[in-house]
Amino acid sequence: MVKAKTSAKEFFNAAERLADLGLIVCPGAEELAAKIDQHLLRWAHEAGIEQDTFIIDSECPRFSSGDGKGLIRSTVRGDDLFFIVDVGNYNEKYKIFGHENCMSPDDHYQNLKRLIQATSGKAKRMSVIMPLLYGSRQHRRSYRESLDCAVALQELQAMGISNIVTFDAHDPRMQNAVPLMGLDNVMPTYQVLKAMLRDLPDLNLDRDHFMVISPDEGAMNRNMYYASVLGVNLGMFYKRRDYSQVKDGRNPIVAHEYLGESVEGKDVFVSDDIISSGESMLDIAYALKKQGAKRIFANATYAIFTNGLESFDKAYKEGMISGVFGSNLTYRTPELLEREWFHEVDVSKYIAYFIAALNHDLSVGAIIDPHEKIRALLDRTQKNK
Repeated sequence: MVKAKTSAKEFFNAAERLADLGLIVCPGAEELAAKIDQHLLRWAHEAGIEQDTFIIDSECPRFSSGDGKGLIRSTVRGDDLFFIVDVGNYNEKYKIFGHENCMSPDDHYQNLKRLIQATSGKAKRMSVIMPLLYGSRQHRRSYRESLDCAVALQELQAMGISNIVTFDAHDPRMQNAVPLMGLDNVMPTYQVLKAMLRDLPDLNLDRDHFMVISPDEGAMNRNMYYASVLGVNLGMFYKRRDYSQVKDGRNPIVAHEYLGESVEGKDVFVSDDIISSGESMLDIAYALKKQGAKRIFANATYAIFTNGLESFDKAYKEGMISGVFGSNLTYRTPELLEREWFHEVDVSKYIAYFIAALNHDLSVGAIIDPHEKIRALLDRTQKNK
């Protein structure tokens, strides 16, 4: 089992590698892949393994008609390959009939399949690092609807993929579609807490000064975990919806109703898997402020802000929200990274641990469960105060 205190040299020598490690990066995931590669290279060099990069040169060129293909420029015969893809990077563009087109999740998924095809079945093993799980927001069927995520997972399994590593899937029951394939749904809890304690040195994480609030019933598990490891109280909101109509593919929210103890005078932490338009998160922030909350910090694994940043700028200026923590697991706009209220959570090292463990056929149990690391982090923070 991989332990948190294991050195890089011990980690790489803990077992024989399954095969030579290779990273194949889909267009749009280059930034995250470069950071992962840096961690892997550092550990490899410390273990006496000489390597310039683990990234294998590849590309997905497009014809002027919009058709594409996958191309790998190096042999991958017998390699243990990890495909890294960001299906949420809409900033990746290509030209079709002279017009510039932003890539959709469908386009990124097609590129992934093209690069898998380009291996011609010669790899020893193939795994996919897909932090934002393709099609996962449509997680259950109502009436006659497609289940894109389930079909995609089965398709990847049929193409020879052995493992998929994803982060904070909208519904972890997606793995039921492929019960015989490895699918790890990982939560970056430790990385979020580490970023909070780094950026907010005055934060007091005891039950008299801090509280965790779930934005809805669907996010209870992740917020319950935060509250449990921190030893603080937990509250929640439930969304009262108007089921008589559908807007933008969902039933509109009528009101957010709060259930829990008083938040008066306390810093509040609200965690969710995704901030899309951000309307729900802001509604909750305004409701908590009315009840006397001191500072409100939001966290979303995927902070994509589909409706822009203006509403959060306004809320921050008015003191309604004090900060938003979001990961680098998907594309963030340059404008978002420049915002004073945005705090980035780097998860690249976590992914690198996963890749190294899988490459050595080691257990990932200690990586998935970060409880000991969180306790050590909180103890160090307490001693330094």
